[in-house]
Amino acid sequence: MNKLLCFLLLCSTTIFGQNNTSYSLLEAQDFALKNHLSIKNSALAIEKSEELKKEYLAIGLPQVSANSGFNNFLNLPVQVVSAKFINPNANEGEVVSFKGGTDYSLLGNVQVNQLLFNGSYFVALSASRVLIEMQKTLDLQTKEDVVFNVSQAYHLAAVAKENLIFVDSMLLLSEKLLEKQKSFFEVGVITQEEVDQMNYAVLSAKNAHESSKLQYNNALAILKLAMFLPLDQEISLTETTSDLLKKSLLVEGGFISDNFNFKILEKQILLDKLDLKNKKMAFFPILKAQFQHSYVAYRNELNFFANQSWYPQTSWGIQFSIPIYSSGSGRAIISQSKIKLMQDENTLKITEQALKMQEIQASNNFIGSKQKLALQKENIELAGKIYANTLLKEKIGKESSIVVTQKYNQLMIAQSQYIGSMVELFQSKITLDKLYNQILITK
Repeated sequence: MNKLLCFLLLCSTTIFGQNNTSYSLLEAQDFALKNHLSIKNSALAIEKSEELKKEYLAIGLPQVSANSGFNNFLNLPVQVVSAKFINPNANEGEVVSFKGGTDYSLLGNVQVNQLLFNGSYFVALSASRVLIEMQKTLDLQTKEDVVFNVSQAYHLAAVAKENLIFVDSMLLLSEKLLEKQKSFFEVGVITQEEVDQMNYAVLSAKNAHESSKLQYNNALAILKLAMFLPLDQEISLTETTSDLLKKSLLVEGGFISDNFNFKILEKQILLDKLDLKNKKMAFFPILKAQFQHSYVAYRNELNFFANQSWYPQTSWGIQFSIPIYSSGSGRAIISQSKIKLMQDENTLKITEQALKMQEIQASNNFIGSKQKLALQKENIELAGKIYANTLLKEKIGKESSIVVTQKYNQLMIAQSQYIGSMVELFQSKITLDKLYNQILITK
């Protein structure tokens, strides 16, 4: 019986251990990169663009087709010739009519077409290569967005966890103080008002605990969503805010030209130039070659596979076409492509200016958040020291529970400000990393 109980306990521990998975920030990012469906869709977009390139490439290769046709002539065509063609002694002007052909015919044909020259074809090949490059850049941007969201959610969850631990300790301390105050009240050392004041502090601590617990659970849910984990799966963090702060305080530079939005616009401008070139190629000639070979059988009965003649026919040729006049539509199409190119070039300049402004703001926010965090850390340490001294004075009767409650509230305010400054630092750092396209690199 004892062995069975131990076995069941071991199994339950194993099961719960599998469901409760711990992740570091790097492990959470890796999981998201491997499992997020948006990344899988991005990879499919690259595969689709590669297949599109193959489609364009195949246009310039030989195109072979085979076809067959069957005809049943219900009314054979009538031919009319001069009677002298058959009978030289026929009267002048006399004609003879007769039906020509057979009731049935069957055709088998093989045709080969080869494109010799088409300017648009070569432009399309170049555009397909640029499109693949753009899709790969978009794929990296999608990965960056996923890693950014995971990092942001992980930071919030780590901060919420630390805050919950702090609030737990304060709740435990407040409950111990309340029990002590009750014992003092029973012997008549303190008044009922002082006990009520301490009880109020305990209720406030419980309320803060419930709020912190809710914030932590919500932060974990956001993290699971960012990682594309099942929302009902248990998850825990292996990195603390101290671990994360060490990484966030590292200063790394970068260039806004590495920003994915900037790179994508550069690719778009290159596609615009190729589109303009393609429109101009519409004025160039097109040269094609053609070869075909066919067999035709003529029968008056449906016996095409009988031992009778099939008549072969073979031909080849060159087709040359050149546009001469399109009433101005071609030039209008080219003008539209030029306008689109100028618009995107202007958009690139606007984006560059916007990124420079974001760089200034992000850098200032990062520097300011570091300074603010350092000040808030000193502030909470001071508030903690004041609260600890107040507790010591309260023990020897030099402070009342009302003062203890006041210092407790002061400490909780300092904790809230410290938590807020930590969130600001994490947010400003990953925003700066994303601006410089450093999230995936530093990962």
